[in-house]
Amino acid sequence: MKATGVSVIMAMLAWTVAVNAAPAEPKGELVPIKIDLPQPARWPGSPGEIKEVPNLEPSRDGKPYPQIFAPEGCGRLLSKGCKVTSSDLSPVVGDLAFVTDGRKEEAADENVRLVLHDRLQWIQIDLGAQREIHAVCLWHSFSPRIRVYFDVIVQVSDDPDFMEEVATLFNNDHDNSAKLGAGKDFEYIETHEGRPIAANGVKGRYVRCYSNGNIRDASNAYVQVEVFGRAP
Repeated sequence: MKATGVSVIMAMLAWTVAVNAAPAEPKGELVPIKIDLPQPARWPGSPGEIKEVPNLEPSRDGKPYPQIFAPEGCGRLLSKGCKVTSSDLSPVVGDLAFVTDGRKEEAADENVRLVLHDRLQWIQIDLGAQREIHAVCLWHSFSPRIRVYFDVIVQVSDDPDFMEEVATLFNNDHDNSAKLGAGKDFEYIETHEGRPIAANGVKGRYVRCYSNGNIRDASNAYVQVEVFGRAP
């Protein structure tokens, strides 16, 4: 019997093991990972205009995200200049290399922004070899207009096709619209802080980030994704 499209998809999902990243055994003193932030944007609007986002994280009242700690020597930026691939073979704006080129001053220069086509898309960073990862920070478009992106999912694997041994670091797809499993993380307002995510020493070569449009439109934009971990 020939396999139908649905049966093939179900088989693919059966092969994928999506697990929470297991913490690595701490070695030595824990120190904060230093994440350099771009200048904040000035929006022609306010967070109060965001409506109908049922899974929005509670207000932090202007406080920064909590720092991420890792063993000393495990906060090195691993992703600078790494190769980037995507589900979108012809981005609307920019180049895939923008994602890891270190430029994130979107408030001053919109030419640092990669824009992918509408609906669910992903970008994937190849770290070159398996690495011990302790944090990921991603910046979607945070200037000039306030945005919240949907179905933000961050995963790590040694498999470039993300079919086997996939560790999920972050998932705010509360209704499983991306069909990768419902997540429990909050949707969040994009700011110059990006979204820092603890990885707890998970090991993998590839980091994949999904998104599925935003409150303004159905497109998907990235300014930068940074991966931090143990130096090779």
